[in-house]
Amino acid sequence: MSIKVENIVKKYGEQIAVNQVSFEVGDAEIIGFLGPNGAGKSTTMKMITGYLQPDAGKIYVCGILVEGEAIATKQKIGYLPESNPLYYEMYVREYLGMMAELQEVAHPKDRIEEVIKLTGLGSEAHKEIGQLSKGYKQRVGLAAALIHDPEVLILDEPTTGLDPNQIIEIREVIRSLGKNKTILFSTHILQEVEALCNRVIVISKGKIVADNRIEELRDAKTVSIINVQFKEKTAKDLLTQIPGVLGVESIDDYNWSLESADSEKLNKELIGFTLQHSLNIVSLQTQTRRLEDIFRELTGDVI
Repeated sequence: MSIKVENIVKKYGEQIAVNQVSFEVGDAEIIGFLGPNGAGKSTTMKMITGYLQPDAGKIYVCGILVEGEAIATKQKIGYLPESNPLYYEMYVREYLGMMAELQEVAHPKDRIEEVIKLTGLGSEAHKEIGQLSKGYKQRVGLAAALIHDPEVLILDEPTTGLDPNQIIEIREVIRSLGKNKTILFSTHILQEVEALCNRVIVISKGKIVADNRIEELRDAKTVSIINVQFKEKTAKDLLTQIPGVLGVESIDDYNWSLESADSEKLNKELIGFTLQHSLNIVSLQTQTRRLEDIFRELTGDVI
């Protein structure tokens, strides 16, 4: 396992920011780390990278205990924090050269050109960092995180504040890197998780509330919504008697939203229901809950 987290706890005074969190990330996996603001995502990432020490529990990176071998584990990790720490007065190659020296990179000039190409910085590499757009500043941060060719990348909201084109560009970089590196990244863009990840970890109030492959999460949490309009006024108490109905929400006396785990079965039950009660259906539409709805169910919040 590239990352192994065992029952970690982090407190700030009386507040428990991370509470008995455990998970594992295998080699060459891209994992989406989701949660509302204040859920404990950044704190967990900082503990994995060794920037914070857990109050309890253990973290291993590439089989090495982080608390016991801080330097050895940092050599395995490339970290892009939420606030990208750049020196705006430095030129791109100058900054990457400094980072290569700090990481004791062999053949630094060659490696600098490799990461510039990898992150698509070629056209901007001659500029001062302060002259770059936010999208290119994020690329510089990624290049710095990659300069020592780490096995694990920890990316804390790498696309925050970027425009749609920049998001797509950074997403492509992450997808390319994920072919041979383990990547754990947090994001507020659920479409990004669907586009990049095959597994998602959801944290809420300091605890893991889901750790599944996306298709498994959908299967476990998918509830169909059937929007039905009757020609006649219909009572809620009557609709709750339909077999397979998990919930009923009124739009008005004629229009209703019905929740069901099996939309096809409920549609058949509706036909029998309308015949039994002399009702006529004007329209019937079925929709499946999106990842946003699943997230809301798990956390009681919107991302």
